[in-house]
Amino acid sequence: MPLGLNGLEAGQSFIICCFIMIHNAMQFSPFGDKDNLDSLRANNLLSLDILFPFLGCCLGILYHNWHPSKVFVGDTFCYFAGMTFAMASILGHFSETLLIMFIPQLINFVYSLPQLLGVIHCPRHRLPKYNKDTGKLEGIRSNLNLVNLILIVTGPMTEESLCRLCLAMQVAFCCLGLCMRFAVLKLIT
Repeated sequence: MPLGLNGLEAGQSFIICCFIMIHNAMQFSPFGDKDNLDSLRANNLLSLDILFPFLGCCLGILYHNWHPSKVFVGDTFCYFAGMTFAMASILGHFSETLLIMFIPQLINFVYSLPQLLGVIHCPRHRLPKYNKDTGKLEGIRSNLNLVNLILIVTGPMTEESLCRLCLAMQVAFCCLGLCMRFAVLKLIT
């Protein structure tokens, strides 16, 4: 997950969790394959059992991590969120759908690869620059990550506005993931 903005990690985790839960709920449709329905329901219930407590955790963290933040989530929460999503998708048998919901994170990873592999110098912190005069964040072209790329494309914006834009992107890709999942499913059945 792109890091460094108040509320971004917890917000993205909350959004992804909600969409996974919607996906699980949609699997309880009585119109599916009757032979597999009980197994499918059991798998998605197990996934929901993992996600309900995680959703509560995300809400608590998001409340305290929203701008201006009182707590910082750091790597530990990101690892915990990733493991929770991985387990929920493996147990629920929808890892491909989860991968589509992670497109912003995949874009960030691919865009960051030259710095992560050492092809281009990687500074210790790849955060945008804060302009004290305007109170806005400005993208730094040499810092290859999605947050800086968004700022370079859109221009300077406040931290809260940037976070809201990143979260809106996350919602859009999660919607795309659900639509693709059920469109493909409709085509093959």
